[in-house]
Amino acid sequence: MAFQRYQVFEELLFRPYAVQHRGEWYRLFTHAFIHADWGHLIVNMFVLFMFGGNVEYLYSVVSDLPVVVTYPVLYVGGILFATLPGMAKQRDNSGYRSVGASGAVSAVLFAQIMLLPLEGIDMLFVEDIPAWVFGILYLVYSYAMDKRGRDNVAHDAHFYGAVFGLLFSAALYPKALSNIVELIRSVFAWA
Repeated sequence: MAFQRYQVFEELLFRPYAVQHRGEWYRLFTHAFIHADWGHLIVNMFVLFMFGGNVEYLYSVVSDLPVVVTYPVLYVGGILFATLPGMAKQRDNSGYRSVGASGAVSAVLFAQIMLLPLEGIDMLFVEDIPAWVFGILYLVYSYAMDKRGRDNVAHDAHFYGAVFGLLFSAALYPKALSNIVELIRSVFAWA
């Protein structure tokens, strides 16, 4: 509907200025349900499709909490946590705006990376890259692109959504964090 009705799109997008100065707090959440275009929506939903079911299953195995609680907390938490840096940096910028579920989708992706760090991830031209390597590359890229800030993409949402996915999964299953620490130690010991 937001693709066809610009007024709906405008009313739902993330505008930190409107949140800060007009009290439109709902925008911290609603922006994740609209996208810039079909390509943006398809990419987000493809990544969610590729990793979402895995994370649901993994959460049902590693936690005593029901997955109908943990998975929505991961997704919604990823949305909200990913907006915090944009809110802090752009609250007085009336021209800043963003849309999309990238923070939530990054949280889901990084939940799987935290729980299965050695699992292979296939990317465009690279097959079976270890999840932890992909995760590091993704975080470095997102951070660098956010600092560069020239492409009209909220890379900070990707970065902080990923961080939320890691932290939430580690809180849900603390052994995952010790597994990651051991993995990092073994990599540095080998090098």
